[in-house]
Amino acid sequence: MRILLLLPFVGLLWVPFYNFTEPQLFGFPFFYWYQLAWVPISSLLIWLVYRSQPHDDADNEARR
Repeated sequence: MRILLLLPFVGLLWVPFYNFTEPQLFGFPFFYWYQLAWVPISSLLIWLVYRSQPHDDADNEARR
């Protein structure tokens, strides 16, 4: 699951992939809205990876 965290890096660091003005979305060139779209996508990916990892309860650690 942690490999999902590489998707934003690959998607955003390869600038020639999205260095275009068309198609526009609400007047924003593709260059800008593509980058802005990665903000919620990255948050969702981080949440998915976080939820997939096992966590120890703080209460259980204090009792040991």
